[in-house]
Amino acid sequence: MSSGRAIQRYGAPCTPPWWARGGHAQTIFAHVLPSEAPSVRSHPRAQRREIALDDGDRLVAFELPGASGVRALLLHGLSGDVDSDYMRRAAQRLVARGHGVWAVNHRGCGDGAGLARKPYHSGRSDDLRAVLAASRALAPTLRHVVIGFSMSGNIALLHAAEHDSLADAVLAVNPVIDLADASERISRGLSRLYELRFVRRLRADLRERQRLGLIDARFAIRSTASLREFDEFITAPLGGFSGADDYYARCSSRPRLAHVAKPAVIVAAADDPFLDVGLYARSELSAQITLHVEPHGGHIGFLGRGRERWIDGALEHYFEQLTNLR
Repeated sequence: MSSGRAIQRYGAPCTPPWWARGGHAQTIFAHVLPSEAPSVRSHPRAQRREIALDDGDRLVAFELPGASGVRALLLHGLSGDVDSDYMRRAAQRLVARGHGVWAVNHRGCGDGAGLARKPYHSGRSDDLRAVLAASRALAPTLRHVVIGFSMSGNIALLHAAEHDSLADAVLAVNPVIDLADASERISRGLSRLYELRFVRRLRADLRERQRLGLIDARFAIRSTASLREFDEFITAPLGGFSGADDYYARCSSRPRLAHVAKPAVIVAAADDPFLDVGLYARSELSAQITLHVEPHGGHIGFLGRGRERWIDGALEHYFEQLTNLR
């Protein structure tokens, strides 16, 4: 695919209900309201794919077949898995349009628990490369579009900036493009509640890996730690970084956005509690990037009237736009 034809903007606005008008309300309600989309891993046609990584770890993806000639690779956010609500909704929409899907658990997540010694993190473009290589080996004629949510949006953009990217196009939803900025913002005010939730889940994952003997028991973090502290004392040493600052500098996609060489759409919200969307105006963006900043939406929220999820329609629109480029 090339970017010879301009990508048309999704025209429908995200009009939030009265009870979800702010970024925090969008973020919270979107994640507590139930989704009717079915499980990915329990889909009757789902096929489990176990993918070997270069360092000996493995991760698990689930394939849903399609006949369109296009495969979407869905990657979840921090502490999620293939059955996170936004992953299930995206898979359902894409399959209904005839597209194939690989819903991917990051290493150690979901059905890949116990298969990885090293942690997943926001810079794992090498893992995405391994998934793309495995998919292309099985289906070399398919076009491959990566859809990354939150931290995975950052990973997808990192990979799209690599000179030998295996993706045909990228769609990043609320990508955390500046890890240092995000780690500071999530420690402020009401956002601290999200931070404590993430740390609680990450600590549980750490303890489970230690129980399985995959991670040394000396690694520990207090329950009230910040995400920056978790990255300093857990993510960085286990991921091969000298500290949180090194991790953030090496794995943030923001300095690399000018080098994105594949068609890419970024969908962000002006009221995202985790991301300063002003970063885009202060960054150099590749001509391959189409940026859509919606006034409302929070972080992977985008609740519209009647509990509709605006992001589902936007995702479907931009996916079709990307796959129709010639």
